[in-house]
Amino acid sequence: MWRLYQFPLCPFSRKLRLLLAEKGVPFELVRENPWEMRDEFFLMNPTGRTPAMREPDKNITLSDSRAIAEYFEETVPKNPMINGTASNRAEIRRLVALFDENFFGDVTGPLLMERYTKRVVTRQAPNSQVLRSAMRLADDHLDYIDYLIDHRPWLAGSTMTLADLTAAAQISVADYLGGINWQGHEQARGWYSVFKSRPSFQPLLADRMEGVAPPKHYADVNA
Repeated sequence: MWRLYQFPLCPFSRKLRLLLAEKGVPFELVRENPWEMRDEFFLMNPTGRTPAMREPDKNITLSDSRAIAEYFEETVPKNPMINGTASNRAEIRRLVALFDENFFGDVTGPLLMERYTKRVVTRQAPNSQVLRSAMRLADDHLDYIDYLIDHRPWLAGSTMTLADLTAAAQISVADYLGGINWQGHEQARGWYSVFKSRPSFQPLLADRMEGVAPPKHYADVNA
C-alpha cells in the first residue's frame, strides 16, 4: 500500500489526500513534521517539504505534489482530474499553479507561520500586520473564484478537476486557521460547500491540530 508522508495542515498534502480518495487509491497516512528535518525524510524528498509518497513493495518513491498528482493521473484512469482538450488541460494546470503558488504565498503560507508555527513550534507572538495582509489577499482570491464560478460550473470548466482539489485544499487550511471571511462570496462558498459534503473531504474536516482549534463553521457542511 502507498504511504503518504504528510503534515495535516500542509495544503499540498491535502490536495493529494483528496486526489487519491477521489481516484479510489488506497493509502495510509504517515505524519511528518517538517521542522524536525529527519534524515530519513530528506532521502525521500531532498527539499524536506511535505508531501512525499512511497510504495515499499514496488520500491517507488515520489515527491512534489504536482509530480505525484501527474503520476496518479497517468497510472490510475479512474476519475481523471486533468482531462479534456489540450487547452482544457492547460487551463487546469494554470489554475493548479495559481493556487499552489500564489494562494499559498499570499494566504496559506503566512497563516501557517503566524497561527500555527509561531504558536506551537517556536512559541513566538504572531505578526498582526502579516495576518491582516493574508486575510485581505484571501478576499482577493475569493473574488477570483467568484468570477470563475460565475462563468463555469467548476473552476476550470464543466467538470471537477485537479484545479478544484488544489484550491479546496489551500482554502481548507486557511479556513481552519480562521483566515477566510466568506461574507460577500456566495459563489465561492457554494462551490466550497459542495466539496465539504464529498466523502473524500470528510477526513480533512475531522483533522484537529494540537494547540490550534478551527472556527466553529469549519466542519459544518452547510456553512
